[in-house]
Amino acid sequence: MPSVLLVDADAFFVAVARAVDPAGAGAATLLIVGGRPGSRGVVCSASYETRAFGVRSGMPISQALRLCPAATCVPVPRTACADTSRAIRRVLDRFTPLVEGASIDEWYLDLSGTEALYHHEPVGDTAHRIRDAVYAETGMRVSIGAGPNKLVAKLAAERAKPKPGSGATGVFVVADDGVEPFMRTLALGDIPGVGPKLQEKLAALGLVTVTDVLDAPTDDLSRWLGRETAYRVRRKALGESDSAVEPRAPAKQVSREETFDRDIVDDAALRHELVTLAHRVAADLRGDGLEARTVTVKVRDRKWTTRTMSRTSAEPISSDAAVAATARDLLFELRRNWTEPVRLAGVALSKFTPARDAEQRDLFGGGQAAAQGKSAAAPESERDRALSRAVDRVREKFGDASIGAGGPRKVPLGEKGARKPR
Repeated sequence: MPSVLLVDADAFFVAVARAVDPAGAGAATLLIVGGRPGSRGVVCSASYETRAFGVRSGMPISQALRLCPAATCVPVPRTACADTSRAIRRVLDRFTPLVEGASIDEWYLDLSGTEALYHHEPVGDTAHRIRDAVYAETGMRVSIGAGPNKLVAKLAAERAKPKPGSGATGVFVVADDGVEPFMRTLALGDIPGVGPKLQEKLAALGLVTVTDVLDAPTDDLSRWLGRETAYRVRRKALGESDSAVEPRAPAKQVSREETFDRDIVDDAALRHELVTLAHRVAADLRGDGLEARTVTVKVRDRKWTTRTMSRTSAEPISSDAAVAATARDLLFELRRNWTEPVRLAGVALSKFTPARDAEQRDLFGGGQAAAQGKSAAAPESERDRALSRAVDRVREKFGDASIGAGGPRKVPLGEKGARKPR
């Protein structure tokens, strides 16, 4: 019996945007989430009706509106999306202890060992009960794919989505003995990990569908693609995967980035924007109960040239002050001999460790450095951490916009200087 599920929230960002603004986004059949009209952001998500016009995620807002001029455009409701994602996760955790968050709107579940708990009912019945429970408690619709492994479950979830005219019910199950027939209904481009470059190479060999690969002699595939690539492609075409569901799979990076309505020329204004992003990503980090050792700054100019620079500290950090200070230093280095106007900036944190409290810091040698202030080995003080925690409490009570980075704002961002999220 298939035991792995992929739970995928249907048009997640669209659904959340409609929930938080029922009179605006909620009343729009044609809806684009990602930015206001005239912004230089990109489409984060679009309603199914809007996608019928050719609008896709990652597309510039301006291009999306040329394809669908009647669409309503709204920014991403980031806080509501995070809250809704956590609420869905809480529901899923009740059905199995093996839940892995794949993204803000996708979760893998492993039901192995729960058969007796659910009286050995068909997995499709369990999936429908999960779907009903999520909707009843969060108001969100999810699609669920089931299969013997994560790869097949993900592909099945795509087939489960109730797109207009599809006749799908929200649940699609691929039985253990039905994997190959199911895979033969797919194009190679449908399979995760078969990217555009590999698709182009395969197409040049006449390999476009899964059936094309499975019917090709193994020796020919090895000669055409090389042994390693041929083996990998054939395994994927067969729906084979060894990847296990990891309940606490750690994130590798948290990041915040922003595309500005107008290019930023003034370095003081750019520093202010970067500090704002640094504070936001540091808050995200603390919200996950983590600290980070590596800070990365990304800057993209008007010619779409992207430059990045990273710094790794000996001790992990999590405070707004420490992350912002490191980000400013990295920006200074990036801009030393490069003064092109900037259209996008971002701050990312990685190399995580679990957050430690003050007592643990004393135990492991951080307390003395914290008491004496910052040093090369301890780039933030206990005061920095305490201040950041206080800011978190204010934002939790009054919202993200209640407190932010100070300093001059000379950014030529249009009317009222409003920033648009990417």
